[in-house]
Amino acid sequence: MEGAAAGGRNESGDEVMSEIHLGCPPHFSGPYITQFTFSLPTDDDSRAARVLDLDDDGDLVLVRRNVTSSVCKLTFQHRIMSSVPNVGLQVWMAALVLSDYIIHRSFVSSDFDGVTAIELGAGTGLTGVVLARVAKTIFLTDYGNEILENCAKNVDINISLLGLNVNTILVRELNWKDSWPPHNDLFQCSRYSWSTSEVGEAEGATVIIAADVIYSDKLTDSFFCVLEKLMSRGSRKVLYLALEKRYNFSLDDLDVVANGYERFKSFLKTPEECSKLGNLSLPCFMGEQINLLEIPQYIREYERGKDVELWRIQYCTRISDVHAEK
Repeated sequence: MEGAAAGGRNESGDEVMSEIHLGCPPHFSGPYITQFTFSLPTDDDSRAARVLDLDDDGDLVLVRRNVTSSVCKLTFQHRIMSSVPNVGLQVWMAALVLSDYIIHRSFVSSDFDGVTAIELGAGTGLTGVVLARVAKTIFLTDYGNEILENCAKNVDINISLLGLNVNTILVRELNWKDSWPPHNDLFQCSRYSWSTSEVGEAEGATVIIAADVIYSDKLTDSFFCVLEKLMSRGSRKVLYLALEKRYNFSLDDLDVVANGYERFKSFLKTPEECSKLGNLSLPCFMGEQINLLEIPQYIREYERGKDVELWRIQYCTRISDVHAEK
């Protein structure tokens, strides 16, 4: 079981706190506002403004050419502490790490330019808002009215700050325990309900993102269930998932374990394992870990933990899918 200490999540009724909020007033009861900042090159070709190199130790060096930089500011409303069902009201480290990755790729590649994307377990919406800077459309999905309302509030705040089109970011409800596509109750439609055209647009997405959604076996099972439904329909999709391994003593195992992590790994096969499979053993999720040492930290307001991981995950239905990604 996980304790209710700072930086942890548990399955009891205790409140938990993200390590990101350790400097905040611990007994602040209402919504809290935090501003996250990162620098942007201001020349016309931002990708050319940053050149990747390695130092003598093999570590990444970010060499800047003679360009000026502007500071991009993101403002987010969140809770400092919450119950476990409402952890989506907090900002978690994995969301900031995934945001760093998206910022980095937007500087050095066109991977996310003009994509349609889905975020699963969007929480406060931070990572989705970062991706919305370069995406065509992104669906921020989560479950529970309070979390959705807070996410929508943050979208409204940052749309004006970033000068985004209001139709770029759509907050929608998605319960991982329900089927996909979502079925709207005609008597309970809300601003977070899906239209038929939006379901089709989401199935045509090519990018899925998720951060800090792996922390219990049951949740991990539900996550991969909805992921399989999404990735088996419409366009081929890539999932970028960030997680933080939290070690706690388990009475069941009588050992220190990272809740949900081993279950998460059990769903994945390496590219080498997938390439050895026959078509009868497919489909499968193929996962590759991204080296965070190669991803600079752009967002200033946190310290990146050593137990954070970033994964790139594909859903392969044919052997040709495996070879196409190698």
